[in-house]
Amino acid sequence: MEYLTLNDVDTEDKTVFLRLDINVPINPETGQILNDARIRAAVPTLKNLKNARVVVGSHQSRPGKDDFISLQAHALALRKYFGWRVKFIDDVIGPKAREEIRKVEKGEVLVLDNLRLCSEENIEAPPEKLVKTIFIRRLAPLFDLFVNDAFAAAHRSQASIVGFAELMPAVAGKTMERELKALEATLEKPKRPCVYVLGGIKVADRIPVLENVLGSGEADKILLGGLLAEFFLYAAGHRLGQKNEEKLKGFLPLLDRAKKLLEAYKDRLILPSDLAVLENGERVEKRVKEFPLNSVAQDIGVDTLVSYRGIIKKAGTVIADGPVGVFEKEPFSLGTREILEAMAESNAFTVVGGGHVGGAAELMGLKEKIGHISTGGGAMLAYLSGQKLPALEALKKAARRFKGKT
Repeated sequence: MEYLTLNDVDTEDKTVFLRLDINVPINPETGQILNDARIRAAVPTLKNLKNARVVVGSHQSRPGKDDFISLQAHALALRKYFGWRVKFIDDVIGPKAREEIRKVEKGEVLVLDNLRLCSEENIEAPPEKLVKTIFIRRLAPLFDLFVNDAFAAAHRSQASIVGFAELMPAVAGKTMERELKALEATLEKPKRPCVYVLGGIKVADRIPVLENVLGSGEADKILLGGLLAEFFLYAAGHRLGQKNEEKLKGFLPLLDRAKKLLEAYKDRLILPSDLAVLENGERVEKRVKEFPLNSVAQDIGVDTLVSYRGIIKKAGTVIADGPVGVFEKEPFSLGTREILEAMAESNAFTVVGGGHVGGAAELMGLKEKIGHISTGGGAMLAYLSGQKLPALEALKKAARRFKGKT
């Protein structure tokens, strides 16, 4: 491996900055954690650091979102799985946080508050620029070792992901190591046909992935759902109705790229033939020929599900990321549940990514029937589509720079 892992370093009595991704589904009304799989995934790394002084940095959502909250609940959940020596500080880089970091004792874990409370953590830039941020300059002198276990954020070039690795020894945590090995195995000899099922609301993140996996021939078919599907239906010339088109306004600069993808890969990029809406308190299916819609689209339709299930059944590899509908609401969980059921029933090698869909698979009791449930969505897709992950590149650079000095 070109990067170092926890097996390569002595962590005894070291002060460690552990970057986790415990960004989890949150009930926006109550602040309650809906699925803590990513928090549980951190425990093996923490056990490996039991002889160190550990400071955890992570984020939850981003400014302006309903689920952009403090990490206090996350710290309490982590304490439930790892023990009473987990503490929380409602600060990130201020004097209070730095004072508490200096007080951390061997075997203790201090969880900092949401890193994205710091404006610099919301910047995407090269490592050589991020290393100059106040965020890094204030925190880096307090640590001996950087451990990156935030696979789900590995496709981001942000201060806490790549900045520390410029200044100190840096290694992959257990989750990061496990993810990279599993996905590398997926890439070695993917069984054909290779089918991607992509949903969710991150249209801007998905366009480059589509361009990569279609252009490289990695994907034989891509089945679209969620807001991503609505955007491509709009790009294909279908009028979705004012309420739905309002949701797409922020993505209009990407419209030409979507149209080019549809033109170049019309036989491989599969759009829904119907969508489900709420009318008079009930789920109603609306075929494309019945558009524009008077209600907000909330799921792929039943006819689309039948078609998608047939394609999944014949696949050799199925990679899914992002819910295909508003799966938190009944009866619009149908699409996501049926896709996951189809994957579990298929003979294909299956990979599910992201906190939401991975969590749904666990809640449905399908964990043992899915080949690999990743903690990351965007990072998983970026890696599988051949993009370089900034976090991994930073670990490789650190390995070359600090190997033998740890």
